[in-house]
Amino acid sequence: MKSRADTRCVSCITLSVWYDNKVVNVDGSKVKLQIWDTAGQERFRSVTHAYYRDAHALLLLYDVMNKGSFDNTRAWLAEVHEYAQDDVVIMLIGNKCDVNGDRVIRREDGERLAREYNVAFMETSAKTGLNVDLAFMAVAR
Repeated sequence: MKSRADTRCVSCITLSVWYDNKVVNVDGSKVKLQIWDTAGQERFRSVTHAYYRDAHALLLLYDVMNKGSFDNTRAWLAEVHEYAQDDVVIMLIGNKCDVNGDRVIRREDGERLAREYNVAFMETSAKTGLNVDLAFMAVAR
């Protein structure tokens, strides 16, 4: 999400695995985040299992303009609970919250799903950068 927001990419789609580092200041200490952006398509699901095992935090994004994307988050959340460490920090994120007319998934739907799986929730816009840094800071704490 970081590089996409920095370059203001309008329609970036992950097609395999993308990696970056981000250093954030948390309560006066520098924390280095290693960010692995894996593709959300079904055909990449088996590849992502390996990334769950060593993760300390996971951000699961869905597109607020795409019902299929939102519906798939249940399967991803189930997989995270199966393969990730018990103490992993999980945040569900509704992305593209800057759109209005084309929005299909309401904020309340995302909040409800997050409560159901007992995970944090936030909406972001990779296009405008809204809440992107805040999401990283929230899981870094």
